Order: sequence, then C-alpha cells, then structure tokens
Amino acid sequence: MLKTEIKQVTYKQICEWQSANVDFLLVDVREQYEHEDFNIGGQLIPFGDFISKSGELPTDIPVVVYCQKGIRSTIVIQRLSQRQDCSNFYNLEQGIQHLSNKP
Repeated sequence: MLKTEIKQVTYKQICEWQSANVDFLLVDVREQYEHEDFNIGGQLIPFGDFISKSGELPTDIPVVVYCQKGIRSTIVIQRLSQRQDCSNFYNLEQGIQHLSNKP
C-alpha cells in the first residue's frame, strides 16, 4: 500500500505560482452546484468520481485539489495515495471557504 504525506498549499502560494507561470492543475472535488456557485477556476471532478477519474490527471506537474473547507480534498488524496504515488498532489489549505463573500 502506497502512502504519502499530504502536502498543503495556501491560496497565496497558488497566486504566486500563477504569477510565476508555474504549470499546475487545479481540481475542484465539490459537487456541480457548489462549483457553479463559486469556484477559483479548477477543473471539476466531484468527490464521488475522483478516484475513478484520477488516471486522467497529470503526474508530471503539481495537482492542487480543493473543496469548501479542505476536508473532502484531504480525503480523496488520502484514498488515492493508497493506490498510487501522490507526491505531486497538494491540498488547498482550509479550502475556498474564506475566499467567497458568501456566509
């Protein structure tokens, strides 16, 4: 069984990567309605579909997984790490809850 420590990244770091033209992928693991309500531009792969679609994700660039509070994104990375190397995966620390103007 493969395991990896889940690396955390802050939204500020993501903005710095974007400014520096770092090649990375954002993946939103929330549901479609949540993504439509507010997102930060990530590719939508809902929580329940993530493991089955993980083979479509790149292995040669950072993949930043996010959700509302950082819980679902942590869980999917943990589950995936039991099957494959996830050394290029990052969890968005605290999710996007603090970025939205919604309560």
